Amino acid sequence: MHPRYIFITGGVISGLGKGITSASLGRILKSKGYRVTNIKCEMYVNVDAGTIRPTEHGEIFVTDDGVECDQDIGTYERFLDQNIYKECFLTTGQIYRSVIERERNFKYEGEDVEVVPHVPQEIIRRIKLATKKTKAEIAIIELGGTVGEYQGVLFLEAARMMEFESPSDVIHIHVSYLPIPKNIGEMKTKPVQYSVRTLNAAGIQPDFIIGRAEREMDQKRKEKIAYSCNVKIENVISNPDVPSIYEVPLILERQKLGEKILKTFDLKSRSYDMRDWKKLVKKIKSVKKEVKIGIVGKYFKTGDFSLEDSYISVIEAIKHAAFAHNLKPKNFWIDSAKYENDKNKARELKEFDGIIVPGGYGSRGTEGKIAAIKFVREHKIPYLGLCLGMQLACIEFSRNVLKLKDAATTEINPKTKHPVICVMEYQKKLLAKKQYGATNRLGAYLCRLKKSSRTFFAYKKAMISERHRHRYEFNNKYIKAFEAKGMIFSGINPQMNLIEIIELQNHPFFLATQFHPEFKSRPLSPHPLFLNFIAAAKNH
Repeated sequence: MHPRYIFITGGVISGLGKGITSASLGRILKSKGYRVTNIKCEMYVNVDAGTIRPTEHGEIFVTDDGVECDQDIGTYERFLDQNIYKECFLTTGQIYRSVIERERNFKYEGEDVEVVPHVPQEIIRRIKLATKKTKAEIAIIELGGTVGEYQGVLFLEAARMMEFESPSDVIHIHVSYLPIPKNIGEMKTKPVQYSVRTLNAAGIQPDFIIGRAEREMDQKRKEKIAYSCNVKIENVISNPDVPSIYEVPLILERQKLGEKILKTFDLKSRSYDMRDWKKLVKKIKSVKKEVKIGIVGKYFKTGDFSLEDSYISVIEAIKHAAFAHNLKPKNFWIDSAKYENDKNKARELKEFDGIIVPGGYGSRGTEGKIAAIKFVREHKIPYLGLCLGMQLACIEFSRNVLKLKDAATTEINPKTKHPVICVMEYQKKLLAKKQYGATNRLGAYLCRLKKSSRTFFAYKKAMISERHRHRYEFNNKYIKAFEAKGMIFSGINPQMNLIEIIELQNHPFFLATQFHPEFKSRPLSPHPLFLNFIAAAKNH
């Protein structure tokens, strides 16, 4: 069959849940027997997300094929339980660069190259390329931001042009917000009406409207939206706040959204199987016993507010593993900076069942993280280090066990006498030229496991593949000194002989990885390292 396309736009506010809506719809249509892919279009001029601060735009997610992308790609992978590839992530920067390169290479054959139609045509070309690459029968394209933002106009134009070319193959879904002002106490539809009118101004009429609100949308609100926005009342779908995002596919499916979409496309359901998903949601609702996990990081604050988005894959991986152990995860955000001036404050870590130090860049907060790692190592608290969390665990071990007081990473102290963590030679050349974008060690790499290790026990196989995003590596000159004091190097990249995993003997759980295992955790298949970490936390 030829592919169908579903465009998902958002209105009123950002952070509305378009990504979860898109991923949930993908899960529903996949359960009905169709090959599905999700595509994300971002409006920023950055070529990828790799140079953006996590507090600016949330976590930078990394795919198997090494693209640094928006956190929604991670959401798609977790809901679809399948990999998403680089072709499925589009940015304004990519589009403009491609159009300019094509013009320079005479690919337009002397034509006058204009923003319209050539930029929207390039967007369409890439959407179709991603659909073909993934062999998808239905592609769900989420447009970042909200309608009415100037930078999104060209993506809306691409969506309009695709519908004009093939009306029966394109559906538009608009996700918008219905506030309930406390001083009024009534759910208001005007924001939805305005955002739909703004979408109409771009030449697009939505086929479905999904109303996001604190509560379920009542019949009266649905009727008002249907009448005001020219949408069938049965295509006005309620998507209220729920304790777990994994409930959303079931909420949408109870309103027969998948069936209605297939009918609009003149397609029929080939099968239906949401049993595993229903079982997952039932378990999430039933777990009561808590496991307390402290996350020691620095990408929490934005003004007077704290964000979870900077570490969203870590948070979801904790959830997946906790649910598998019939536990309710309770995460606590610990700003590492507070341990830098007073290392005694690290005593509060005794309150937790387990501690995670996730990835990050730069010097801010690193000494606080090292203080936290020292405390959990000495007090036998389960510890999982991710990327920078592994590097800092090696530095802490060097300083306090090997007594190499000057031990450091050359990222922070280029003149250290003991560069336990250092930059690779090929990376030095890139840094000298200030080539930062997409030059990290990125994507999936092989790792060979030591058969007698805790890590091998977790994975139950000798060779694994995991995703990376870093520039600095463990300095192999220090391997023997570390091993003499009880450090186990349980995972090594066979191609470049790079240390990937460390673990300690005589500790309930002290394990750290140079890669990011959180990127491959799924709700129906939790990551083995997180499973083992939560098991240790449960025992602790």
